[in-house]
Amino acid sequence: MPTIAVLNQSGEKVKDLELSEAVFGVEINKQVVYDVVNAQRAAMRQGTHDTKGRSEVRGGGKKPWRQKGTGRARQGSTRAPQWVGGGTVFGPTPRSYAFKLNKKVKQLGMKNTLTYFVNENKLIAVENVTLADAKTKNFVKLLANIKADGKTVVVVAPEEFNETQVLASRNINGVYLTPANNASVYELLCYKNLVLTEAAVKYFEEVLK
Repeated sequence: MPTIAVLNQSGEKVKDLELSEAVFGVEINKQVVYDVVNAQRAAMRQGTHDTKGRSEVRGGGKKPWRQKGTGRARQGSTRAPQWVGGGTVFGPTPRSYAFKLNKKVKQLGMKNTLTYFVNENKLIAVENVTLADAKTKNFVKLLANIKADGKTVVVVAPEEFNETQVLASRNINGVYLTPANNASVYELLCYKNLVLTEAAVKYFEEVLK
C-alpha cells in the first residue's frame, strides 16, 4: 500500500498517510487514459460551425435561362454548388462532438492519473488549504513551503472549496485550483505537480473505491 507524507502549510511533515491501493496504486493503462482524455476534449468542443446549403443561400429562385436552345449547359438555379456564391455541399453543420464513455472507464482513467502522480513522486499531500485572507502572496508562500515548483494543480475536497482560495490563487501563472468533484483527467495531466488536501484524498478514495 503506497504511503505519502502529509505536510502542514509551513512545509513540515505532520504524519504519513496510507493511500488506497485500489485508487492510488493501480496498473497504468495508457489506452484508458487516452480514451478518457479524448472524450473530455471532445465534450469541450463548441461545435457551432455552420455553412449554408443551396436551400439556405439568398437568391437563386429563378431559372437563369431556358432549358433548351441556348447552347449552354442546363441550369436550374444560380445558387447551385457549382456557381460562385452557390451553396456548400456537405458542409459542416452545428453538432455535438461529445460521446459516451462508461462510468467505470472514467473512474479507471482518474485512478490511472492519480497513480501516475504517485509513481512520479509528483503528488504532494497537505493538511488543508486554509488562508487567513484572499491575498495572492499567501498562496504563493504556501506553494513555496511545500516545494510545489512549476505548473501545479491544487485539488481540495468539495466542502473545503471557498472563494478565498479562488481569489488568492487565480492570479498565479501556472497554478489551477479546483474542487475534487470537478477535477478531470485532462486538466490534471496538464500540470507537473498535483497537490491534494487530506480531505481530497479521502474524497477520491470514497468516490473511486
